[in-house]
Amino acid sequence: MTPAARAQAAIDLLDEILAAARGNGAAADTLIARYFKTRRYAGSKDRRAVRELVYGAIRRAGEPPVSGRAALLGLAQADTVLASSFDGSSHGPVAVTAGEPVAPAGIAPAWLETALAAAIGRDELPALLDRAPLDLRVNRLKATRAQVLAELPDAEAGALSPDAVRLREGIAVEALPIFTQGWIEIQDEGSQLIAAAVGAKPGQTVVDLCAGAGGKTLALAAEMGVPTTGRLIACDSDRNRLSRLPPRAERAGAAGIETRLLDPGREMAALADLAGRADAVLIDAPCSGTGTWRRNPEARWRLTPERVARVAATQARLMDVVAALVRPGGALVYAVCSLLDAEGRDQAAAFLARHPGWRAAPAATAGRAHGDGRLLTPARDRTDGFFIARLIRPC
Repeated sequence: MTPAARAQAAIDLLDEILAAARGNGAAADTLIARYFKTRRYAGSKDRRAVRELVYGAIRRAGEPPVSGRAALLGLAQADTVLASSFDGSSHGPVAVTAGEPVAPAGIAPAWLETALAAAIGRDELPALLDRAPLDLRVNRLKATRAQVLAELPDAEAGALSPDAVRLREGIAVEALPIFTQGWIEIQDEGSQLIAAAVGAKPGQTVVDLCAGAGGKTLALAAEMGVPTTGRLIACDSDRNRLSRLPPRAERAGAAGIETRLLDPGREMAALADLAGRADAVLIDAPCSGTGTWRRNPEARWRLTPERVARVAATQARLMDVVAALVRPGGALVYAVCSLLDAEGRDQAAAFLARHPGWRAAPAATAGRAHGDGRLLTPARDRTDGFFIARLIRPC
């Protein structure tokens, strides 16, 4: 592909990504993979170059651009080589005309930028759009961090989690022998701290309410030494995501994990037998994902105040549901990969107000104190953005 053809491919993809953002469609990574699946003529260098143009334009534009062309023209303002590709040549973008739209630079839509600045400070906002590192979690059921580091000479030990290993970019982790052997899982270091905050121990009954494909469930299994005499129950309302856990658990050597499919709005129908019996419940709640923009920068184009209000209502309802599962003296660990106070600090405070006698306890040593929990940010902690609160039921 010529440079101009690469630019036009980026524009086409940006138009698809913008349409998906407006219609709650597929993520950018999925759309890019589909695009090149039908264009076998594009070599690896072409794919890499187009991908970099697409993500460069996405990261630069805070507000949703009016078009993919406007987004790429914005990027071209600081890139003379890219600007020269708008020359009207065959397979490339048409020449630039005076006064056509150019996407302005920014961090996020104005309302969202204001809300985030109130939570973490305006100086930390640019780091939300940096490239994310590649973190691994060492599976203590099969290996030690020293053993994994010996197999990965270019890696370094994580600074916050005792099981974290950070890799350089470009490593195909799933092709590594230590991955197929179950020594490691791909997991952000901040996400590892969420599982650690549960404080799960062998012999306990622990529930992972929004388990998804089970990344944190497997971390809990390693803490508990599963299989044990205790119980680890992974729950989710998405059958497809939950179905990925059993093969992952087998590879990790974590036999004995129970799975339960939940009916949204009727969760207690599947959990009634656990009422008042759980030593700890983890709820990694559905959220806006503002802490994961380094991985999914187009996600900020999908958010509206109404959507944040909807997920906040779901979070509050789920917290009240799981409160009934926790035994006296047990813990509810609430976490979101969001930096908005409406989903983090305010949710924990509102829960404690609704449930007299419950109290907040230390959730982690990393991050900063934020209301009744801890806040991790890309700028300060070099992790994804998370709020974590550990709430204790009265005895």
